Amino acid sequence: MPKRLLRLGQRPANVQPSAAPASYGAVVAIVAIIEDEARIREALARALIDRGHAVRSASTGMAGLQQVVDDPPDVVVLDLGLPDIDGTELLKMLRAVSAVPVIVATARDDDGDIVATLDAGADDYIVKPYSAEQLDARIRAVLRRAGSGGGSVVIDVGELRIDVPRHEATMAGEPLDLTRKEFELLAHLAANAGHVVTKRQLMADIWQQPYGGADKTVDVHLSWLRRKLGETAADPRYLRTIRGVGVKLVDPEA
Repeated sequence: MPKRLLRLGQRPANVQPSAAPASYGAVVAIVAIIEDEARIREALARALIDRGHAVRSASTGMAGLQQVVDDPPDVVVLDLGLPDIDGTELLKMLRAVSAVPVIVATARDDDGDIVATLDAGADDYIVKPYSAEQLDARIRAVLRRAGSGGGSVVIDVGELRIDVPRHEATMAGEPLDLTRKEFELLAHLAANAGHVVTKRQLMADIWQQPYGGADKTVDVHLSWLRRKLGETAADPRYLRTIRGVGVKLVDPEA
């Protein structure tokens, strides 16, 4: 599914903007929240906007469905307990008109509900209460899977250009010779440019080890990636290590 590229200061119509986006050219996902509880809906919107996403929301299922049809988002976060229609039925209606990734976020934790919802076409299922960090990670995960079919995602950070579908990266127009994991690591950090990403998040997203693993794996790949970017840990330009926290990719000229 094609992604939209937003630069700082740009946003699509009818989407709530972040007051001060803290990114350097990161891809911004347009997230549609379909949730009837105003407190939860507003808290989710604030948390996702703070993480660089653009957000639109609806308090009823049919209003959310109309939004998806009229102006498709990149991903939908769907509650099942809606006032006008059951979320599972709404999901079936969504699937009839759209292939947009859908994350079901609900208080229902019964195995039968989970299976029925996934069978109806949900891409992921998360049970309340959950953290904003967990939801953000799941949004990024479903977008990566959706992008594997050939979206037009190109991320620019300084002189770096990462073409995700083509699996190509260049520095000042010159191609970078990256291994698969080095490219995935660079693309992941670029999509979160300006934000610190923990090593645990990297192990979960890049190496599919959600419960962590050897920090050495991340450190070694960061070292290799730094070398190919023409920098060192002692003299960093793009890759900045935040001791005890994680690493972030920045535009050195910003």
